[in-house]
Amino acid sequence: MTKEVILTGIRSNAELTLGNYLGAVLPMVQLQKEKHESYDLHFFIPDLHSFTTPVDHSTLYAQTIDHIRTFAAAGFDLNNKSTKIYRQSFIPAHSELFTILNNFAYMGELSRMTQFKDKSEQADTVSSGLFTYPVLMAADILLYGASWVPLGDDQKQHLELTRDLALRFNNKFGDTFVVPHEWNKQLAFSHRDSGVRIRSLSNPTKKMSKSVDDPRGTILLSDTPEEAAKKIMSATTDDLAEIDFDFEKRPGVSNLLQIESLLTDQTVDQVLASWKGKSNYGDLKTAVAKSVSDFLKSYQEKLSQISSEIVEAKLADDEEFLNDQTTNLLLQVQKSVGLRR
Repeated sequence: MTKEVILTGIRSNAELTLGNYLGAVLPMVQLQKEKHESYDLHFFIPDLHSFTTPVDHSTLYAQTIDHIRTFAAAGFDLNNKSTKIYRQSFIPAHSELFTILNNFAYMGELSRMTQFKDKSEQADTVSSGLFTYPVLMAADILLYGASWVPLGDDQKQHLELTRDLALRFNNKFGDTFVVPHEWNKQLAFSHRDSGVRIRSLSNPTKKMSKSVDDPRGTILLSDTPEEAAKKIMSATTDDLAEIDFDFEKRPGVSNLLQIESLLTDQTVDQVLASWKGKSNYGDLKTAVAKSVSDFLKSYQEKLSQISSEIVEAKLADDEEFLNDQTTNLLLQVQKSVGLRR
């Protein structure tokens, strides 16, 4: 019996942050450990997505390789037979399916995407690629028949659009695409009752982002342990009397508690039990700073042991295999829309 596909990806447009690591890297490492015997796993670098926001083109290729090294340093097994690792731009079917699906997406639904609105407000000029980015993401998912797509909560709308496009196409041309499972099932599958979204240390109402210029609020995985600890110690909290977890009313303190829980492999409730009712934010920051510092020391040592050559060899093998595999699905789509006999 054909196994269901789990698919995830992370852009290579900038250095990875602690937020990326905790929200995207670790969950995928855990999923591989738990699911590799029963599912096929697809981990890809959506390098074409990198152009939707400003990018340093001179470092893009190297960052792609480094991102995969990061996953390996986190415990992702590059040699697992059920796992395919590839770059979006090395599989041309992504681009052609995107072009076709664009004609089945509506301006109204794309203009309602929160990520487009947020990123548009921060930019002097906005590319059409940013506007249609969710359609390319849909092509990435549907091309491989992925049922499971572990995502951060800021990607919920994009998953819903993917489902809508698959159903829209299937209703018009017959069963063509596997429709990914809906959001709540995705969260349950990845053992998250809500998406992980690490916040900026300087402005905890916003997420910690590698694409936003926020040096005080962002911990890069390339930061020294000392640099990261200083950022934690200067994190924005609030002026309320006691430590408690409430992302709506107290995002700064809640963000620190969430970071501590993920780095120490505890639930938020377990961490909160040690701090609830206490009023010394300095002690909390000191504890979180130590956890972040210890993590970076360990991670950076592991990263230094993973060569780029090993990564590129794995990419070459899997991309050759997937270029053959995607031909059949793309041909079926081309026939459906009248491009092939």
